[in-house]
Amino acid sequence: MTLYPGATIGILGDGQLARMMASDARRMGYEVAVFGPTPDGPGGQFASSFFVGGLEDVEAASAFAKTCDVVTLDTEHVSADVMRAVEQVCPLRPSASILCIIQDRLNQKRFLERNGLPQADFVAIDPAAPLKGTEALRFPAIVKTRTHGYDGKGQVRVATQAEVVEAVRAIENRPCIIETSISFDREISVVLARDKSGTIRFYPIAENGHRNHILHLTCVPARIDAATARHAEQIAASIAEALDYVGVMAVEMFAMSDGSLLVNEIAPRVHNSGHFTLGACVTSQFEQHLRAICGLPLGDTTLLHPVVMINLLGEDWLDDPGTVERAASLPNVKLHLYGKRPAKRGRKMGHALIFDSDLNSALRTADSLVRR
Repeated sequence: MTLYPGATIGILGDGQLARMMASDARRMGYEVAVFGPTPDGPGGQFASSFFVGGLEDVEAASAFAKTCDVVTLDTEHVSADVMRAVEQVCPLRPSASILCIIQDRLNQKRFLERNGLPQADFVAIDPAAPLKGTEALRFPAIVKTRTHGYDGKGQVRVATQAEVVEAVRAIENRPCIIETSISFDREISVVLARDKSGTIRFYPIAENGHRNHILHLTCVPARIDAATARHAEQIAASIAEALDYVGVMAVEMFAMSDGSLLVNEIAPRVHNSGHFTLGACVTSQFEQHLRAICGLPLGDTTLLHPVVMINLLGEDWLDDPGTVERAASLPNVKLHLYGKRPAKRGRKMGHALIFDSDLNSALRTADSLVRR
């Protein structure tokens, strides 16, 4: 069933992704209900209605879902009980079954393994016997919590097997995995949309750069050859089809020096590395996601011009108050600020898009904007 403007789209979570989805939804004529801890959050500021509750509050989430025609999310860190409760009331896209696969790193890796998709070698760790199975793994490696890890949180790098015990202790003996650390040429993201009939539209492949485990910038088009781009799209499409996914998703991959690709992570939602679509593509990832979950035809994903997206963190406010003024003074820069208060180090406060006919020139502009 197609949901037309006037219907209510619910969003679990009130962060910046909810904000940008809500902005596009309101522009398209939809009502937006947001569920989160405080109406002052980035998403709540753009909502038609707001429901206060935690992402583990089944009763509050069920009441919220009753006001919606479809529910989506701005974070996959929602309890399975809440997702199932919402799904009993109205459509949840992506579905609870998909989210339960992806929000647990071990489930995600076993899904990739079952589908014959390339990834780094890994072992599940039992905190009660942390060294079991790790003798066959190549080091250095990274110990990661199975759930609730993002922006480098819940991860510890280990140089040898002997360091694994201390690493598991450092993440509070939570269930975790360990995977071989990969030396790659570059990290790329495939952002795609899939509708209910199985039609897939790809955005131009993005190339990512990180600082301190947080996405620093994304440049588009990625500096990879056509064969690598086609292979990346094939891998991402096979993931979306195996999941029977509806909506926008991102698949992060490592491009290796020998031309091969390894899947790093699946994100079941609009994604930070897809923010470039807000102005650089005919249809933003946020509008595209709404089209998919409401049953509308998917939009055009054509890249209008090369672009660099750079994340603006709390330190850009605290250490260099001129960042915003500097960005606003440039004719080829568009600012997107998230309305978060207060500014904190490592907190994503907004992003800037730099449009330029020459990608290297855009990268130089990006470097001049932030002086970390």
